[in-house]
Amino acid sequence: MKIPTRKQCFQLIQSMGMMDHIVDHSVMVGNVTLCLCRHLKQTTPSLNVELATAAALLHDITKTRSFDTGELHSETGGKLLENLGYPEVGNIIRQHVILDVCKETAPISEQEIVNYADKRVLHDSVVSLSRRLAYIRVKYGNQNSMQDRIDMMWKMTVALEKKLFRQISFLPAQLQDSILPDIKPL
Repeated sequence: MKIPTRKQCFQLIQSMGMMDHIVDHSVMVGNVTLCLCRHLKQTTPSLNVELATAAALLHDITKTRSFDTGELHSETGGKLLENLGYPEVGNIIRQHVILDVCKETAPISEQEIVNYADKRVLHDSVVSLSRRLAYIRVKYGNQNSMQDRIDMMWKMTVALEKKLFRQISFLPAQLQDSILPDIKPL
């Protein structure tokens, strides 16, 4: 499995011309992902921290251009990484908005961690799940077609939070205090 290094992730971010605020968001999602992985690795030793972290840094790789094109950035970002030779990273990016599946009894996956981390970061700050999902509803929920998608995402994310934090020694409200700023833009 090929995984881009942090340096390669930031080179790709730069080459795509990502807006600074989207880069800041992606860095924070990377730090949240790294924090969650460190705590979950104890109960799920198969977690690939490097894979999850790279996907977190690159999860919005095509978001800047999506403002002009109208593309679904999760889909095009996933395809971009797949075409660059990183299919596993691309698969996680593709699922960062809505997971293909989230089974309560299945082991925790890298895509679940990145998906959840993204839902906890508003701009570049860690916020409660309800605050972030309320923002998503206001920002993207003005179309009837998006309401069903947002409702499905909301329900899945609440269940995902319960799944993750059953295996972590702190509460969701304490996430902000547990994050180390290990990832910084180059």
